[in-house]
Amino acid sequence: MPQESRKTGPSVAFEGVTKRYATSTAIAVEAVSVAIGAGSFVALVGSSGSGKSTLLKMVNRLVEPSAGRVLIGGADVEAQDVHALRRRIGYVFQNIGLFPHLTVAENIAIGLKIDGRRGTGGRVAELLDLVDLPRDFAGRAPDELSGGQRQRVGVARALATEPGLMLMDEPFGALDPVTRDQLGEAIRRLHDRLGLTTIMVTHDMAEALLLADRVLAMDAGRVVADCSPADLVAGRGGAAASALVAVPREQARRLRALEDGRPGSAHG
Repeated sequence: MPQESRKTGPSVAFEGVTKRYATSTAIAVEAVSVAIGAGSFVALVGSSGSGKSTLLKMVNRLVEPSAGRVLIGGADVEAQDVHALRRRIGYVFQNIGLFPHLTVAENIAIGLKIDGRRGTGGRVAELLDLVDLPRDFAGRAPDELSGGQRQRVGVARALATEPGLMLMDEPFGALDPVTRDQLGEAIRRLHDRLGLTTIMVTHDMAEALLLADRVLAMDAGRVVADCSPADLVAGRGGAAASALVAVPREQARRLRALEDGRPGSAHG
């Protein structure tokens, strides 16, 4: 049977976190202080260059802060061995990163083998069940799968070592709208079922509003709104957040105009 939740994922805290790159005069992330509760599903949104991916990557030390610190479960990530830290964190990103010369099963089991575990076939089968892929996919090569199926394999790989914390960086960005919606719902179900703490970067405000419990909107390296989806839709997130919410709101208005037989109204 697929694994069930045994505990809630850890809390994550950013304390005065700043990131400056020597090659740029702009500050990528500036003095961010945010506490994310254990078991939360938080979306980081913002325009390109707002700092959301940089902030996310500081959690698993793919990016090191210039100032401040990041805590997982109250422990400073900088004080931990980086390889051990990353094995305790699931990480899913847009381009998936499956190894083309390995089978699906071998890709999923990479983290398990690094941990020295043998006889991983049963665990791979369990993970394929968990992400709703047939078990006979285990022997396939990644290029035999669709984009959505490959991303599910990426999620299975991220969950293999039973992390309590899942980081997702534009995980659905390369997928078609139908697959993107289906996989988003699947990720939310996994979050709830496994008791994860999930932090997801997305440029799609509708996706953030529909999947997350809490939305952090970033602009020019700062968190400019920290709200529930309901508060954002109600306009209580401030100007920058409201501008992001305006995009799916306007799209919904134009679709309603088309449904009502007012095609001209859909364009202005």
